[in-house]
Amino acid sequence: MKKSPMILLSTMLLGGVFSTVSVAAADGGEYTSNGVINYVPNTETTDPVDPLDPEQPVTPVDPTNPDGKPNPGTNGPLSIDFASSLVFGEQKITSKTQTYYAAAQKYKDASDVEKEGPNFVQVSDNRGTETGWTLKVKQNAQFKTAEDQELTGAKITLSNGNVVTGSQSAKPTGVATFSLDPSGSESLVMSAKNGEGAGTYLMDWGNSVDTAKNSIALEVPGSTTKYAKAYQTTFTWTLTDAPGN
Repeated sequence: MKKSPMILLSTMLLGGVFSTVSVAAADGGEYTSNGVINYVPNTETTDPVDPLDPEQPVTPVDPTNPDGKPNPGTNGPLSIDFASSLVFGEQKITSKTQTYYAAAQKYKDASDVEKEGPNFVQVSDNRGTETGWTLKVKQNAQFKTAEDQELTGAKITLSNGNVVTGSQSAKPTGVATFSLDPSGSESLVMSAKNGEGAGTYLMDWGNSVDTAKNSIALEVPGSTTKYAKAYQTTFTWTLTDAPGN
């Protein structure tokens, strides 16, 4: 009879030991750590992308430059990355009113394969504010020869304009069709409101190689005197931080 209390006591002690071990294993606890990334505006230039596949980088060809290289883009964070030069080819002198179309934009992909696509202008907003912007263009003068002989009455019309992007920010609004004023008045190309236009955006004229070849027209009156010479003009593209309406 005296042994019973000892046996009971031993059993209770062993049970207490096992119970303590079990609680210690379950109470490892929880701990919270942090993950942080901080973005700043990007002041570098942004490379051009494929007008038909805007997530793929390309190297545009500029046939108006001897080396075929395009003029460099402007620095960020709000930048004009590229704008096509417009080439209307070699044409026969005529007394009839004629419409000529700009050749499609040539470019090389990342594998150095030459492709064609729509003529385009590309802008990037890497400010990190999504506060909008406005892009305009002007024709600086009428087409002229090196001797200042003017292609009187010639008019450029850009049509089939559409905005393309690989960005998730809301798309800016583009002007589908507009004509350039050779006296130098600006034309609106596209604009982003507040809450739009963060990332890289292109205004393509045409949505395929075929439509690209019929999207930028130069109309020359038949009555205009044409000399057997090359005629040239220039365009100025202006990007401002003023949001669209």
